[in-house]
Amino acid sequence: MLLAKIVAGTVASAAGAAFGYTQEKAKADEALPPPKYPWSHRYPWQGYDHASIRRGYKVYSQVCSACHSLDLIAYRNLVGTCYTEEEAKELAAERDFVDGPDEQGEMFERPGKLTDHMPRPYANENAARFANNRALPPDLSLMVKAREHHEDYVFALLLGYKEPPAGVVVREGLYYNPYFPGAKIAMPMALSDGQLEFEDGTYGSISQMAKDVSTFLAWTSEPFQDTLRKMGIKSVFLLLVMSSTTFYYKRKVWSTVKTRVVQFTKDHIPINYVGELNRPPKV
Repeated sequence: MLLAKIVAGTVASAAGAAFGYTQEKAKADEALPPPKYPWSHRYPWQGYDHASIRRGYKVYSQVCSACHSLDLIAYRNLVGTCYTEEEAKELAAERDFVDGPDEQGEMFERPGKLTDHMPRPYANENAARFANNRALPPDLSLMVKAREHHEDYVFALLLGYKEPPAGVVVREGLYYNPYFPGAKIAMPMALSDGQLEFEDGTYGSISQMAKDVSTFLAWTSEPFQDTLRKMGIKSVFLLLVMSSTTFYYKRKVWSTVKTRVVQFTKDHIPINYVGELNRPPKV
């Protein structure tokens, strides 16, 4: 009996310690929730800011693509969204892609085409970890959808770098960012004022570039959102028209049936609503 109590107490203590550790770890992993920003594509009747997508692609291609891949987006996806077909072909042709085998069974390099996907910055995961102090830069194709606060998280994260508060120790190779789970992130601040020059004359401030690349990553996570929303609005309008027509037709057809009055004579012979006897046929 005593042994059973000792075992039960030990198990309870271990469980309590594990639960306490889990709570402390979960609390340490909590991130500061980002503010809510008025994105132009937030509501079902709104669409993407395509000028911002074009600027955001430039931010990604010249800053973010050094570490982060974009595996689910091909150059053809840019056509009609932020670039013309000729511009997208020129962008693809600037990069060389390995293709093959050729007639001799050897691989070769060729200029990019519209059907090619965005090139990866590293050949494999081990190379990516080796170049980033064992940290693995995630693919950004679905990053906005993969985070709870979507674009707000990405925007706040890019602007959230600051000095750690008193009592918080950040080891070498990490940076303090309260919007990242655990508040310690391996990615350094990548944006700086005037870092890029945009074709439309927009000044490349840190907040402007963060906003544009957040919009671009929102588009990469759902590139057909504008088309689907247009179809949805048309479908809702069509359903409203059909519903009103169907309701009117139903009321018209059933109005005579639902307002019919049936009377009975002394002989219990039914009379219809115009007062005529519904006598059985004579034999």
